[in-house]
Amino acid sequence: MSRRLPTIHNIVTDDSGPYRVEHLDLEFSNGERRRFQRLHGRGHGAVVVVPMLDDETVLLVREYAAGLHRYELGLVKGRIDAGETPSQAADRELKEEAGYGARSLTVLRELTLAPTYMSHATHLVLARELYPERLAGDEPEPLEVVPWRLDALHELILRDDFSEGRSIAALFIAREWLRT
Repeated sequence: MSRRLPTIHNIVTDDSGPYRVEHLDLEFSNGERRRFQRLHGRGHGAVVVVPMLDDETVLLVREYAAGLHRYELGLVKGRIDAGETPSQAADRELKEEAGYGARSLTVLRELTLAPTYMSHATHLVLARELYPERLAGDEPEPLEVVPWRLDALHELILRDDFSEGRSIAALFIAREWLRT
């Protein structure tokens, strides 16, 4: 079923740190009116990188997660800087966080976090043909790099310290893409 998008009658904006909050006065096709809120991130988007050390091994990183106040295992990820493509950002983040560059970078798709109230999208990038190269990043401490076999993904997703949705989705998508 295809529906007409709601009509936006008014937008009120609050600037709150790294996000802009918008209050939308909406009217739906059935005449119903509601006020919705959405968050807009500042910047140019983000990347999540699936770095394949070989055909069967992905590189994960363990880093401090302030939102949960614990160390979390996940994929390399970060913001896209002004003027960068998703592939360029993925290669830079990979060098900063894991100490590798990639000769082959493939953007597989975009992932959203919470599209009902956030505009943020993350580009999923598969990185292959890795080689050692490190760039200075913005992390306050070196990240631990953890190799993980894709055939043990079922064990990884059950770990308490591997909970980020983008990393989980990205690994399953990349694994299926690599199989075809």
